[in-house]
Amino acid sequence: MAATTGQGRGFTTFLVGLTLACVGIAYFSSGFGKPVFAIGLIIFVISLFGFLKIKPLEGKPAMNASPAVMKALGAFLAAFGWVITLFGMHVTDGTTGRIVLALVGIAVSLIGMIFVLPTAFNKNAIWKA
Repeated sequence: MAATTGQGRGFTTFLVGLTLACVGIAYFSSGFGKPVFAIGLIIFVISLFGFLKIKPLEGKPAMNASPAVMKALGAFLAAFGWVITLFGMHVTDGTTGRIVLALVGIAVSLIGMIFVLPTAFNKNAIWKA
């Protein structure tokens, strides 16, 4: 899970804080939930600052920087395909129209995940250096 003690400690703190925050949200209407949520949120933020402290200690990244626009386009297409699929149910009442919009949405998502994102990440891959 973690390569160093600091990473393990940060990851454990992150999980504990996130778990307590989720428990606090689940029981927020009770008197018990509000302080648990606050404590979990504080621990969660502490873990994020711990991650920032660890980051400079890591070595050189294995991959070179890849184009951000291509990565953003791939992520947008993957998410937008699911938006098409979900909102397609509200666009038409017919089953055929819903199936067609669902298939179009899935196709857009797959294009983003199978073609655009791998192209973006492999553009400056370490084995091409």
